[in-house]
Amino acid sequence: MTNPITSSGLEGIVVAETRISDVDGEAGRLVIAGHEVERLAATHTYEQAVVAVLAAGGARSIAELQLAAARVAAFELVPRLGDALGQPDAMDALRTSLGHLRPTGDDTADALAAIGAAPVFVAAWHRTRTGAAPIGPDASLSHAADYLRMTTGTVPSAAAVKALDAYLVTVIDHGLNASTFTARVITSTASDLISAVVGAVGALKGPLHGGAPGPVLDMLDAIGEPAVAEPWLLAELAAGRRIMGMGHRVYRVRDPRAAVLETAVRPLASRRLELARAVESAASKILRERKPDRPLAANVEFYTAVLLDAVGLPREQFAATFAVSRTAGWAAHVLEQRRTGRLIRPASRYIGKLP
Repeated sequence: MTNPITSSGLEGIVVAETRISDVDGEAGRLVIAGHEVERLAATHTYEQAVVAVLAAGGARSIAELQLAAARVAAFELVPRLGDALGQPDAMDALRTSLGHLRPTGDDTADALAAIGAAPVFVAAWHRTRTGAAPIGPDASLSHAADYLRMTTGTVPSAAAVKALDAYLVTVIDHGLNASTFTARVITSTASDLISAVVGAVGALKGPLHGGAPGPVLDMLDAIGEPAVAEPWLLAELAAGRRIMGMGHRVYRVRDPRAAVLETAVRPLASRRLELARAVESAASKILRERKPDRPLAANVEFYTAVLLDAVGLPREQFAATFAVSRTAGWAAHVLEQRRTGRLIRPASRYIGKLP
């Protein structure tokens, strides 16, 4: 018997073939459903991107309007969510709320239900924690516009909707990351799509995966002005702390999604954009000097923080907004994994005491 390859983080181990997305970390390239991410964000609404990734995953034909209907249906569950909306953390609230969806056994229908429910439940959580009543969906609005309206209680500007749409499209899928792999493992046991999505939310909650956009905003607030960026960052490194929003497990160059989001936030005239650029420049310079053997460039979370703040979402909602988009990617991978019918069961190497 040949010795299996050992990789504690599964680097370099191919466990699936996919048509949904491809990440080239060396080149800084991301392809989603056959489109470069830059092109996808420029030409597709979130609804169109959902149709594309679900089709890549093997879903039967769906219409964009089905997402609006799914939001309306999800809101009917809000009064029955119990203490889910009372959770102090948005990701806990989303995980618990999605658990109230009833699997039908039809993966495409369950995918639409989960994608439609995510923005409704997250917005309802925000409204509840601020002492306001949840706002029902408006089926005539886009996913991005309705999410903003249900959260803030006001009709968003066209510029804010366009920027959020670009964000939702950009982060809809990203290869076999931790949460997506979690969803595929759960699916491989022949469990249902809702269970797979709930498990994926739990993985995304981890700060090493989806929890950094809020702390990036905290960092920018602490720095305050461009002139202070370099000394502040040097002090952080001297104290043994990492610079938020810099570095990625896969990318050896700047995350292509960072460029998309930096462009998307420009029309919003965010007061933090100039500061973010200065901080990124200073951080890149410092990290090149201090860690020349480790390529550490801006990742998606760096400009996510600036964009989500500029469109009016509270920072406590940032990670859950990531999930609002990524639910579609998880669902596509569930559909694709389902077709393999193979239980994911990696081996481990025993290093304990023998009898």
